Amino acid sequence: MSKRSSISGYFLASRNMHWVPVGASLFASNIGSEHFIGLAGSGAASGVAIATYEMNAIFILMILGWFFVPVYLSSGIYTMPEYLRLRFGGQRIRVFLSVLALLLYIFTKISADLLSGALYIKLALGLKGESGLYLSILVLLIIAAIFTIGGGLSAVIWTDFVQTILMVIGAFILMVFAMVEVGGYDGLVEKYSKAEADPAFTAMKLENGKNVSCMAIQENFMHMLRPADAPGDDLPWTGLFTGMLIGSIWYWCADQVIVQRTLASRNVSHAKGGVLLAGTLKFLPLFLLVLPGMAARVLYRNEVGCSDPVQCEAICQSPSGCTNIAFILLVLDLMPTGLRGLMLAVMMAALMSSLTSVFNSASTIFTIDIWTRFRSKASDSELLIVGRMFVVVLLVVSIAWIPIINSYKESQLFHYIQAVSNFLCPPITAVFLIALFWPRMNEPGAFWALMVGFAVGLIRFGLQFGYSSPPCGSGLEDTRPDFVKSAVDKFHYLHFGAFSFLLSSCVGVLVSLLTPAIAEDKLYRLTFWTRFSTEVRAKMEDEVDEEEDETQDKIASTLEEMSSGRKCINLICGIENQADMEDENIKSAQELAIEASEFLKEEPKYKRLSNIVAVLVMSMAAFIYGFFA
Repeated sequence: MSKRSSISGYFLASRNMHWVPVGASLFASNIGSEHFIGLAGSGAASGVAIATYEMNAIFILMILGWFFVPVYLSSGIYTMPEYLRLRFGGQRIRVFLSVLALLLYIFTKISADLLSGALYIKLALGLKGESGLYLSILVLLIIAAIFTIGGGLSAVIWTDFVQTILMVIGAFILMVFAMVEVGGYDGLVEKYSKAEADPAFTAMKLENGKNVSCMAIQENFMHMLRPADAPGDDLPWTGLFTGMLIGSIWYWCADQVIVQRTLASRNVSHAKGGVLLAGTLKFLPLFLLVLPGMAARVLYRNEVGCSDPVQCEAICQSPSGCTNIAFILLVLDLMPTGLRGLMLAVMMAALMSSLTSVFNSASTIFTIDIWTRFRSKASDSELLIVGRMFVVVLLVVSIAWIPIINSYKESQLFHYIQAVSNFLCPPITAVFLIALFWPRMNEPGAFWALMVGFAVGLIRFGLQFGYSSPPCGSGLEDTRPDFVKSAVDKFHYLHFGAFSFLLSSCVGVLVSLLTPAIAEDKLYRLTFWTRFSTEVRAKMEDEVDEEEDETQDKIASTLEEMSSGRKCINLICGIENQADMEDENIKSAQELAIEASEFLKEEPKYKRLSNIVAVLVMSMAAFIYGFFA
């Protein structure tokens, strides 16, 4: 049972989750409503190439389960910034990553979910004004917050489990309807190649001396590997092995929302089982979302394939194109009334799944990594209350951000998310990878790697979004400076991600070599090479000081008489007596070290089975790559 009145129970489901709900929660946390809208829309726009993100994730999930999770479990951490704090010491890295993570959650994860969910609700319910839309979003946010505030990670994971079943069933039914309508796979391939919009819905652009449609069907629409000089709204094959790989490692192996699910596993065997289940489920988006998106382009070529700014504005209130409505049109047009309600439930399930995951992970980061900096002597019950109250703060910020989200509706949603990730996250990937596999890296090296990479990423972010280019076919002049056009249009965001990663890695290695190394006895169970150690890890200097303060404060808080108001708050939040909560934490350093290493013990038969299944899953992903190469 998960005790939601304890820190471990609320934030990590008491580290007692079975591999099935862990895997389902990994998948549900990843596949939000922005995937239903974004993947189907990108499939409608350019074919199957966008599915490389899904295939790529299968390999990265294996890296998570076999390399990252064993270290995370043996170190006993709650959050990703906390791991870097234990690995390097000091507080500046932990605080920097915490703030950056919260900003990324608000402005990419939450905003993308709300934007895609709002688009669906608006079309499904026929809303014309903004008031009904905001009311719907507000209700959804409140429901998601109740799940998170009330139950902690255990409730979130079990909710994800149910919602995963709903998502897969609903999307499968829609895929069958769509593929039947276009004549099966062969019919889809044949008809998609001719699914150009009528001239009245088409804007033209000059390309290589020829007038071509702004939303032209590419000849390689059934190929995952595209030319290295592919434009920003496409995916060059070189980006597959550089920026996409780097961004995926951050998302799957170093992002709190994802990793927190695996940290709730009973042991490393259940963690591996969870990532294997999630990896198997990642085959589905290609067939359940991308191919139906292409079918929508065939069935609604003028609506989905429009490129004339005036016509697009009339159809979907976005002058740059309407591919994002592909999945929604399939639902509203192909499915009968009852099943249409099911798909509405599926979309809302996807939205709530992502939101509850983000809310829980963000509250964990704020409570463990930021609040304790201001309240170093905070009791466990105070941390639990703060974690729940921070969800309310996130709600307020998210609702206030809705009008600003609408100003981004002309952007391509999925590419926007990936671009922001590749601007800001490669230095995080570099630091986590080097920290895991190179014990020589120290705090100054990690800090300056993050700073340099973040500064370069901010510059590119400013160039990308500080200057806007006119919609294709609008006839307006592109007034951006030449250096901006070169930096943005000719330097794909995936290639920039690789550059930022290499720069950050070089800075981190160089600074680490020029500064003193961390003592070996302070790295037990914090690197891949020491993950099985049962030695008591020597603490960093700042850890020793904080531990003394915490001990004194716990003694004082236990003796302190609790006010009636505080008892009322504890009752609402499900928090038990403070003294009872502390009893479970009284263990010696040696006991804790041995207990941490116990998480990594695997029965030989389960270890062999997980290895075999991992090879099979990756082989199937390689086959899919080869089939669509």
